Amino acid sequence: MSIHTTDSLAFPIIMAQKASAYFKLLKFRLSFTVAFSSAIGYILGYPGASFLNIAMVMLGGLLVTGSANIINQILEKDLDKVMKRTAKRPLPTGQLSISEAVVFCIVIGVAGVSLLGLYFNWLAAALSLLSLVLYGFIYTPLKRINPICVFVGAIPGAMPPLIGWVAASGSIDIEAVILFGIQFFWQFPHFWAIAWVLDDDYKKAGFKMLPTAGGKDLKTAVQIMIYTLMLIPLSLLPLQFGMTGTTSAMIAVVCGVLFLAQTFYLMRTCTKKAAMNIMFGSFLYLPIVQIAFVLDKV
Repeated sequence: MSIHTTDSLAFPIIMAQKASAYFKLLKFRLSFTVAFSSAIGYILGYPGASFLNIAMVMLGGLLVTGSANIINQILEKDLDKVMKRTAKRPLPTGQLSISEAVVFCIVIGVAGVSLLGLYFNWLAAALSLLSLVLYGFIYTPLKRINPICVFVGAIPGAMPPLIGWVAASGSIDIEAVILFGIQFFWQFPHFWAIAWVLDDDYKKAGFKMLPTAGGKDLKTAVQIMIYTLMLIPLSLLPLQFGMTGTTSAMIAVVCGVLFLAQTFYLMRTCTKKAAMNIMFGSFLYLPIVQIAFVLDKV
């Protein structure tokens, strides 16, 4: 086999590996989840929305979230090397260079903000840019400084449904604030359960994610319970303000009670297993409640 033939075979393989690395850099599953929440907000704000508009708001959210995730990975490249969970990411392993990541980050970030601004409205675009800055440049460095990082991170984490509503309506209405509030309070049991499960890994990088100095203790478990409890009355506000009907309110309450029950188990045992149950419970709670809102509205 000639050198030229070998090179021609190797080139597609190298390109495929690069494409795979860029895809991993997006944290696609996380970015898609965020984009899904923005679509929820958009549909609730505009029940007769076309599939094209829903796809466009999701694409804008996906690009902006992906850009924020890349900023996070650029700033934490050396820290990711020491954690088992993140050591195989594209930057720590050298699959992509910092310069390649920066260029990709800027391109998709500008594309996402521009899409939301040009296709929908510039208020939605401004909110998405604010979310990107808060997550990438404030939340990320705070993770090694103070547990307040979780509060800061919960703000951009809760903004997708608000941005979706604003993309549909062009204004920040009380309904948008309610959607923001539900997702904001959901962030705390979600974040802290993950931090509890991954505490040993996080400590290697110096991350301070749990809310108390004691870490995995009853005080943290109680705080997780309080924020989870708040989700029950918050999930009834869409019914109160005429956003949805009684069916989704009942589903939200049942899900909230089941979610809350998991926190009692954590308070009683303070075990990693209990924290893991809350973590998986949080993955189920939000999409189920949001889908129930949409189906009830439609």
